[in-house]
Amino acid sequence: MGTYASALVTAALVAGLLAGYGIAVPVGAVATYLVSLTARTSLRTGVCAALGVATADGLYALVATVGGSAVAALLRPVLDPLRWAAALVLVVLAARGAVTAVREYRARHLATRTTPPPPGPGRAYLGLLGITLLNPTTVIYFAALVLGTRAEEAVRPLEQGVFVLAAFVASASWQLLLAGGGALLGRTLTGHRGRLVTALVSSAVITALAVRMVLL
Repeated sequence: MGTYASALVTAALVAGLLAGYGIAVPVGAVATYLVSLTARTSLRTGVCAALGVATADGLYALVATVGGSAVAALLRPVLDPLRWAAALVLVVLAARGAVTAVREYRARHLATRTTPPPPGPGRAYLGLLGITLLNPTTVIYFAALVLGTRAEEAVRPLEQGVFVLAAFVASASWQLLLAGGGALLGRTLTGHRGRLVTALVSSAVITALAVRMVLL
């Protein structure tokens, strides 16, 4: 690999990392749900959920890199319906989290176990993957970056692969950091009342962010 080719690959690597962190770092409803889910379950479940989010980001980076403007134009007519669907799913999850927290708190006093089991790692991965895929803003974001940086020069498959992989790694590293924070939060909140309060606050924040998603 020549010097020029190495420079192109390095540029694709840096661009992918910046793109991945750029879409992952802003804390939204999905990130809030990820932290809350990990705090209520386990680090293993949180890690799987985090990888679900990162997988969706990686897939959208791949679609945007390969499809570019065609994909962005295709999604633009259904942008609003997808945004409403994502918001609806998040509101349902927030409501379910609040109801589950209240039931667990009451079950402690009634000595019963009527609450549904928490999602396992596999279900958490698929759930967060689906929620993130419902957000078309991600592919529009990646498409804009790709179109804005490639100019008229053809991009080789190697550079595309490096960009997509770097975006996935960046997103995964941030989501895993959030999951770790959720696990730490879960260990510190050992009391039933503390878990109830944090679950209700998290549900309220997720609902507010979901509403904000459809109003913007």
